[in-house]
Amino acid sequence: MAVTAAPTNAVPEVERDDPPRVRRRLPVPVLAVGLAVSLVVSVLCAVAIGSAGLGFAQALGYLWSGLTGGAITRDELSAYTIVWEIRFPRALLAAVVGAGLSAIGVAIQAMVRNALADPFVLGISSGAAVGANAVLLFGAFGALGVWAMSTAAFGSALVAMLLVYAVANSAHGLTPLRLVLTGTAMYYGFSAVTTLMVFFAEHGEAARSALMWLMGSLGSATWGSLPVAATAVAGGMVYLLLSARRLNALAMGDETAAALGVDAERLRRELFLLTAVVVGCVVAVSGAIGFVGLMVPHATRMLVGADHRRVLVVAPLLGAVLLVWVDVASRVLLAPIELPVGVLTAVIGVPCFLLLMRRRSYSFGVA
Repeated sequence: MAVTAAPTNAVPEVERDDPPRVRRRLPVPVLAVGLAVSLVVSVLCAVAIGSAGLGFAQALGYLWSGLTGGAITRDELSAYTIVWEIRFPRALLAAVVGAGLSAIGVAIQAMVRNALADPFVLGISSGAAVGANAVLLFGAFGALGVWAMSTAAFGSALVAMLLVYAVANSAHGLTPLRLVLTGTAMYYGFSAVTTLMVFFAEHGEAARSALMWLMGSLGSATWGSLPVAATAVAGGMVYLLLSARRLNALAMGDETAAALGVDAERLRRELFLLTAVVVGCVVAVSGAIGFVGLMVPHATRMLVGADHRRVLVVAPLLGAVLLVWVDVASRVLLAPIELPVGVLTAVIGVPCFLLLMRRRSYSFGVA
């Protein structure tokens, strides 16, 4: 039987494969400026959109009066109050919370080297929920007046932080595995306490308010609640930006970090404390808004890569824009009923996150 020889110019199958495509990263300055402009436009739209029937120009006119101290008539006082005292601080708080959760999500994923980590994985948010529900359900810290909720939530968040630190700390320091396991256990423990508090609540309306807070809500936003959260988030973002190179080293493992001159254990303790402070301040004013700190860091890495010097510039802006519009949707979709913000972030985030994960070119920390 004759055998036909293969042509000498035949190319082996492996050589005919297409070369791997190099993903083009978006220029960070261009993307950051675009997101900053989008954030400003989003806040203005959030001020103008609502069920009160105010026109866009009218709402922006009242906003300008508030910013410049312009005079308004007695007939305009009600509409002015809606714009300046309710919608504007709420939109700003949504931006602050979205930026804070996104930035801390980036830091925690580097700290524990876990793609599923988010700002609530350490049990701090569920700890804050215990204090907040003590105020809502049983009137605790009533002597503090309007500061009762934020004080109780922040205080219980710090207590949760101390418990997690005490249990997770060992002779080897704060290892990623011990942090994740301890935080997860504390999360379920504090959640059980919160559930019991709601179960034994005497008033149904109080239980409803507690559940609304647990699912995340910006309905209680005021000018008084904004400065503390904004200061904590701004300070945390500055620290993280200055520590971006160390975060890059930490994300590659403790041994690599040590070889690059980074004390991984010390950095992890600093990040743990920063997370507790920022998440405690944010959760105290917004409730437990989930999924933002998990989804936004991954989406950002797909846009600009895994370098924290780029990620920490883009992620807070992206998270701020996202949460401003989610809050708008929570107000208007079923108006006058307000939907929990955390429910909408999950409804939007789950399918988007699954679609992002379908992209074969993405790998946590390597995108």
